[in-house]
Amino acid sequence: MSPAGSEHGAIGMELGMLLAYHIREHRLGRAFCAETGFKIGNNPDTVLAPDVAFVRQSRLDEIGIPKAFFPEAPALVVEVASPSDTIEEVDAKIRRWLAAGVELAWVINPSGRTVTIYRAVNDIQVLTEQDTLTGESVVPGFACQVAELFVGLK
Repeated sequence: MSPAGSEHGAIGMELGMLLAYHIREHRLGRAFCAETGFKIGNNPDTVLAPDVAFVRQSRLDEIGIPKAFFPEAPALVVEVASPSDTIEEVDAKIRRWLAAGVELAWVINPSGRTVTIYRAVNDIQVLTEQDTLTGESVVPGFACQVAELFVGLK
């Protein structure tokens, strides 16, 4: 894949920092940045890499942090949509994550300045800049204004 653009990286880092700080402060587990591979299937091996991910402490206690790909899906994945992504491509990737056991997925759409929350393929919610994004039961206590993700962007 081609490297992502600056806007993509800025948004991913902003959310990643907010999320990682909250996770560390409350000892909930670990946040992972882009390019971290999660093995979600065998025969053939299937590895996906979200822009941001969260793995619960209970899974880390059992598995640790391997040098290789993490051997299962995280609890939360975040994807920042790129201008070249089609709705069908993003939908297909989120469906793969959910089928692999992801409990919560967020897709950040920079052009629309929205966050789409996926709890299941039939449980989807779109947030705008006026809304608050929360970690629900997956990342307890986490909250940020959707508008925070787009500060300083044109």
